[in-house]
Amino acid sequence: MVSDALAGKIDLIITKSVSRFARNTVDSLTTIRKLKENGIEVYFEKEAIWTFDGKGELLLTIMSSLAQEESRSISENCTWGQRKRFADGKVSVPFKRFLGYDRGEDGNLVVNPEQAKTVRKIYGYFLQGRSPYQIAKLLTEQGIPTPGGKKVWGKTVVESILTNEKYKGDALLQKVYTTDFLTKKKKKNEGEVPQYYVEGNHEAIIAPSVFDRVQIMMQARGAGENRNSCVSIFSSKIKCGDCGGWYGSKVWHSTDKYRRVIWQCNHKFDGEEKCSTPHLDEETIKQLFIKALNILCEERDIIIAGFEEIKDTAFSIEALEAEMEVLSGEVNTVSDLIQKCIDENARIAQDQVEYGKRYDALVKRFDTAKSKLDKTKETITKRQAQKQMIENFMEELRSLPEQVDIFDEGTWYALCDYITVYSKNDIRVTFKNGMEIKV
Repeated sequence: MVSDALAGKIDLIITKSVSRFARNTVDSLTTIRKLKENGIEVYFEKEAIWTFDGKGELLLTIMSSLAQEESRSISENCTWGQRKRFADGKVSVPFKRFLGYDRGEDGNLVVNPEQAKTVRKIYGYFLQGRSPYQIAKLLTEQGIPTPGGKKVWGKTVVESILTNEKYKGDALLQKVYTTDFLTKKKKKNEGEVPQYYVEGNHEAIIAPSVFDRVQIMMQARGAGENRNSCVSIFSSKIKCGDCGGWYGSKVWHSTDKYRRVIWQCNHKFDGEEKCSTPHLDEETIKQLFIKALNILCEERDIIIAGFEEIKDTAFSIEALEAEMEVLSGEVNTVSDLIQKCIDENARIAQDQVEYGKRYDALVKRFDTAKSKLDKTKETITKRQAQKQMIENFMEELRSLPEQVDIFDEGTWYALCDYITVYSKNDIRVTFKNGMEIKV
């Protein structure tokens, strides 16, 4: 309407009241002035204000301010009501865009059996070793609609499903909050307003133990050491024995009937010394893996028995947890000392040079303890992720038949760490339990 008015199609705008035109004083006055400059008048019926009138802008400023204040009051009341619901433990989600649950008669979450299958599938794929990007690609290929009803899945949608505690039956309330009632801008809640955690609020789709396993693996992926590329199931899985780089896919004869996809070292032709490692086609890679898998199955009982014998000691985190507790205590103690030091300096006149030295020493002590605490937490997460990966490996190994004849993507993800190519006659498969088999 404003665009049409500025284009000369409208010369008078009749408005019910100032609050209907805008609830923001600045927006209201800016728009009115822009219209006025172009010879367009606005009439407000309730307040009987004509903008071409000499006293119109003054009245408009007062009435717009009142409208803005009314908007603020309504917003605060709504926010209070919402936070009261959170404090009472009442859970609400955007059901039309939330996969796996419908709204029950009491307003709570009720499992949607058909959508729950997709949620379980996502968690299953991730535990097999697939990345969120690969899962999204797979779901898109299978024609499964997204939570919003779209055809194409995104990596972030899969990640949000993998990290949402509602799928294990719990609910964390007030994850985000509105920072400004005028702009309606939302921000992730990082402690600015209270959060509430409701346990066992509704029926779980994913068992809590499985959900916790996935969170450990997600944290380990976020540590910055994840080498996974997601273009293909073989990406970042085939290593060159000459330079240590990864193999990448190349298309030969892309425009004729002899078209084929091969894998070769990405740095094969870099520099003066070229890698002598051979290229492999996808069928060869699959057959090499099947061959290594059958050799692995011959040692299955010994491998499983060995893991059961050492798993409690090899992946123990008791000592690390004890260390973490000590370091947490040190961080809290030093934090209190820093605050006490600042308060004393504010109350009592002190030598500022001495105060500065004492303050800097405490800050240094705090930073050292915090750094050690963060490293310890990271080590615990990595060790838990390693244990989870090996347990998944053993589960998959137990389920394999005596003789494997067909390549299966799930088995590939769950068992294979990478393949190293040294020469045509020296290719080795390294499994996730660290075992290397020459094929």
